[in-house]
Amino acid sequence: MTCSGKEIVEVLDLFPRSIFKGELPAPLLKTLLDLGESVLSNPTASPDASSKLAGQLSQQRELRPEQPGVQALMDGHLLPACHHWIQHVMERQPPQGRGPWVPGRYQLQPIDLWLNCQRAGDYNPTHTHGGSFSGVIFLKVPPQINGNSFDGQLCFHGPEEWHIQSFRTGMAHYVLPVPGEFYVFPAWQPHSVMPFRGDGERWSLAFNAVAAPGQQSAAVPSAAKASGNVSLSSERPSARGF
Repeated sequence: MTCSGKEIVEVLDLFPRSIFKGELPAPLLKTLLDLGESVLSNPTASPDASSKLAGQLSQQRELRPEQPGVQALMDGHLLPACHHWIQHVMERQPPQGRGPWVPGRYQLQPIDLWLNCQRAGDYNPTHTHGGSFSGVIFLKVPPQINGNSFDGQLCFHGPEEWHIQSFRTGMAHYVLPVPGEFYVFPAWQPHSVMPFRGDGERWSLAFNAVAAPGQQSAAVPSAAKASGNVSLSSERPSARGF
């Protein structure tokens, strides 16, 4: 960058946050939509997951590994996304700074997966999850959630509050929900969901997973067990779905 005359100035964009974005194949999305229809039409058959939520949503229901599409989603997309995230971040560290986070020296263990049904006025305030990784998978979105406003969007928050007067402009990133798209991120990453107006329902899935050093066991580390596998910053315990 040239500021004045022949002076060359280099700009360093420091401390990036890595978020993995993926897309489900259409048949798996259809299977998960059918599962959502089944679960929401008979809600008492699935455990209530509202204790996980920091905000107000119409329904939140636990999903189980044996339900259609759940294991394919976890094994074929979400856990591989966690692996890709680890590889992407660790390759930017010197070898002596990578600890156990190299292929073959750790295991990923899902903790839970649940379905969120959001209607007009529902929201989720800024929060974090427990474990090592979390993510959201979009299943169904009303047409009025279209990017013309913040309605219904997922927001990733930076380390400080957004404040234009002091040039803290990169502290909030909004994501338009698109059916079939999913995002995986470190569990400590603050995020929120904006309310929306109008008819229809916004469906998403959310999950938590733990990265455990060592090849011998895929068990959840003792530290996670001791904490009760909290899912949100509210520190309410979550049920284990896996």
